[in-house]
Amino acid sequence: MELPPFSKIFDFACHHKGGEAAVRAGLPSIADAGELEALGDDRYLSEITRCIFKAGFVWRIIERKWPGFEAAFEGFVPLYWQQVPPEVLEDLAQDERIVRNMQKIRTVPENARMIVEASKQHDGFGRFLAQWPHNDQAGLLVWLKKHGDRLGGASAQYFLRRVGWDGFILSTDVVTALKREGLLDATPGSKKALTQAQNAFNAWHQETSMPYSHLSRILSFTVGD
Repeated sequence: MELPPFSKIFDFACHHKGGEAAVRAGLPSIADAGELEALGDDRYLSEITRCIFKAGFVWRIIERKWPGFEAAFEGFVPLYWQQVPPEVLEDLAQDERIVRNMQKIRTVPENARMIVEASKQHDGFGRFLAQWPHNDQAGLLVWLKKHGDRLGGASAQYFLRRVGWDGFILSTDVVTALKREGLLDATPGSKKALTQAQNAFNAWHQETSMPYSHLSRILSFTVGD
């Protein structure tokens, strides 16, 4: 598969979005290593949980109810939630402050344990993320799927984007664009698709020195209305 120069993608996005200024205005913010390390483990568990609850649901409802989630989960402190009694989860399934989906509620202790273990090994979950190379996001996504709960799909990618970790998202538009350019022929969500996407973004990053998050967003701008 021959990789098109990203300058072609960028020009296409500018034409599609109405100019370079419009494209640059839509680029996501990126956290540096210090910012990732400074973010508390509780905030990582909060953002993971937010993305899991958004999956397959109306995002604006989750955002509107999120202060209730923060209150119901008492700030998402991983050391507490990793060993929370079952009756606490049962009470949450009746709590009107949140979306009462027991399967998703049960992800909180599992993902809290993941965060606590990584935090112990790396002196903070943020430091663990900061040390993971961006040219191996596919490996990080595999790690999150293996060690977390309900982090095997797009939820993990959106989590990384929300906390500012520099990476791509295989959104519907990005997948469409990669296929259009002949760079992806595997089933989205498969390990092969992640590897194909990683190879494309690594090459474009090497070509342009642009952040992966920006490359991904610009690519998405070439699809849709």
